[in-house]
Amino acid sequence: MLEPTNNNELPPIPGKRYFTIGEVSELCSVKPHVLRYWEQEFPQLKPVKRRGNRRYYQRQDVIMIRQIRSLLYEQGYTIGGARLQLSDNHPKDDPQTRQQLIRELRMELEEVAQLLVR
Repeated sequence: MLEPTNNNELPPIPGKRYFTIGEVSELCSVKPHVLRYWEQEFPQLKPVKRRGNRRYYQRQDVIMIRQIRSLLYEQGYTIGGARLQLSDNHPKDDPQTRQQLIRELRMELEEVAQLLVR
């Protein structure tokens, strides 16, 4: 399991349309086999499958994975409890998720601002 101190230090999500399982693994600090398992446990998680059954995740999938990770690793929910939490609440209703989204937006805006300054 990951150290709780590292959980809030996830990298910002790049402005790409699709991400491979390896990229999502790095963005969310979760191993690929865990991502495949979560796909079976959480109906909200449905990556696009293309040639050769390769998974391609979209931005909302990455955000959902980060929320699942937070519920399981930081808040101590079981898989069943996290599933219930996700089905009962809209993702933006959770203050921790809202903070994470704001952090990501701020980092992305700072990157854009740096590009504009150059």
